[in-house]
Amino acid sequence: MNQIIQSLLDRKSVRVFEEKSIPEEEKKLILRAAMEAPTAGNQQLYTILDITDQSLKDKLVDSCDHQPFIGKAPMVLIFCADVQKWLDAFEEAGSEPRKPGAGDLLLAIEDTMIAAQNAVVAAESLGIGSCYIGDILENKEFHQELFHLPRYVLPIGMLVFGYPTQQQKERQKPQRCALEDVVQENVYRRRNGEELRRMFDHRVGQQGFDQWMLAFCNRKYNSDFSREMSRSAAAYVEEWLKD
Repeated sequence: MNQIIQSLLDRKSVRVFEEKSIPEEEKKLILRAAMEAPTAGNQQLYTILDITDQSLKDKLVDSCDHQPFIGKAPMVLIFCADVQKWLDAFEEAGSEPRKPGAGDLLLAIEDTMIAAQNAVVAAESLGIGSCYIGDILENKEFHQELFHLPRYVLPIGMLVFGYPTQQQKERQKPQRCALEDVVQENVYRRRNGEELRRMFDHRVGQQGFDQWMLAFCNRKYNSDFSREMSRSAAAYVEEWLKD
C-alpha cells in the first residue's frame, strides 16, 4: 500500500496537542496544499482565515460549544465559502453580476471543503494532527461580527492543527462502516431495518441497537448545539438568498 493511501487510512481527529508551535514553512505548505485543491472553474470560491490572535481563539472556545482545545491549538484555520470577492471583482470591472443563488452557495461550499480536506491530508503527511470543528456554523450573528463577514461569505468549516501527544498517536481510530454499507451501485436504495442494525453493529456493543441509537440521537441529533447549528445555517442561507 502506498504512503498516501496509508496516511488516509490512519488519519484520525486529534484534540490534544503537544505544546509545540508549527514551523512557518510547514504552515505555508499546508496552506499551499489547500489552495492546490480542485476548484470550480479555477475560481477558488473560498477565503481561509488564519486565526493567530489568542483572544479570537479564546472567543471561539466559547462560541463553538466550549471546547478548550481550540484555544490551545497551535494553528486554527476557518474555511469560508466566498462569492463576495468575485462580486466585488465583477463590479470593479464594470460588469453587472446577477445576485448569487443557491447554486453559487453550494458550489462555493464544495470548493471550500475540498480545500480544507487538502489541508488535512497535507498536515497528516507532516506529522501534524487536525480536527474539524463544525460548530463554527453556530452563532451566526456573533461570528459574522467577530470576523467582519459580509453577506456572501459563510464560515463553513474550521480546522485546528497541532502535533499530537503520544496518547493521541496511540489512541485507536474509530471504526468506520463496512464498504457495502456506504457504497451503492448506480441508484440509491433505502436500507431496511435488518440492514440498519447490521450497519451499526460495530458501534453499539453490549448496549444494543435501540438503546445506543436513542442515546446517540438525544446526545447529537436532538441536542441544543445541533438545533442552534440548524438555526444559524438556515439564517445564513436565508440571508444569502433574500432579495
